[in-house]
Amino acid sequence: MAYATFEQDGRQRVGEVHGSTVVPLDLLVASGESVRPEGLLSAQRLTRDAVELDSVRLLPVVPNPSKIFCVGLNYREHVTESKRELPTYPVLFAKYADSLIGAHDDIILPPESSQVDYEGEFTVVIGHGGRRIAEEDALDHVLGYTVANDVTMRDYQYKTHQWMQGKAWDSSTPVGPYLVTPDEVNLDHAGIRTEVNGQKVQESDLSMLIFSIPRLIATISTFTTLRPGDLILTGTPGGVGYRRDPQLFLKDGDEVSVEVDGVGVIRNLIRADSGE
Repeated sequence: MAYATFEQDGRQRVGEVHGSTVVPLDLLVASGESVRPEGLLSAQRLTRDAVELDSVRLLPVVPNPSKIFCVGLNYREHVTESKRELPTYPVLFAKYADSLIGAHDDIILPPESSQVDYEGEFTVVIGHGGRRIAEEDALDHVLGYTVANDVTMRDYQYKTHQWMQGKAWDSSTPVGPYLVTPDEVNLDHAGIRTEVNGQKVQESDLSMLIFSIPRLIATISTFTTLRPGDLILTGTPGGVGYRRDPQLFLKDGDEVSVEVDGVGVIRNLIRADSGE
């Protein structure tokens, strides 16, 4: 099953996706709050209020997570193109809720950066929180999965050996379009691909992850408590624009899409900052 967080008539709602329509759930969700798993299971389906998906604005599946973790260098081909050694411990960094945008929102190019890059990522949504979660129990803590684009300002990322200043820009990271329940996703072989203007620039599958989903959950929960709605962006495959020859950076008018099999597609237009 798939769920969407959407805006309709100025109100934030959560609904169950059925084909091209979304059936709202009888949930009271304040703006910016996250839906807890028990809410999805027990909520009443407001079938009479079903609407077409293309008539509403899709929001990030979790608009205001308490934590957003990102994993660097988690696909072998990306490690190779980055000319680094295989990590023995996950490379982790954080984003903020202010970074998130909807699956079809425009990505605005900041005037300060001339090296805006794409990074398609499979993303975990935590359902049941916990601390020091055992790897063998980790998948029991997953609410579902979604898609993200870890848009990165490379000229800022490499100003220092820490990456945050290149990764945590406001309104830069689309997440969506849906939260898909775990039974719908093949964690061993689901494909992931990124396209820029219809040209495939990244393609891999989840079997190529260096650190598995359970390993990431166990590792992160060792040092901090995972809470319902927290996100884990699990890393990007090879093919990022910065490592291409010639380099490929996003520019005004481009369209970038990220797709994960069984999860969905996010598709965003790239727009120059109007200065407003």
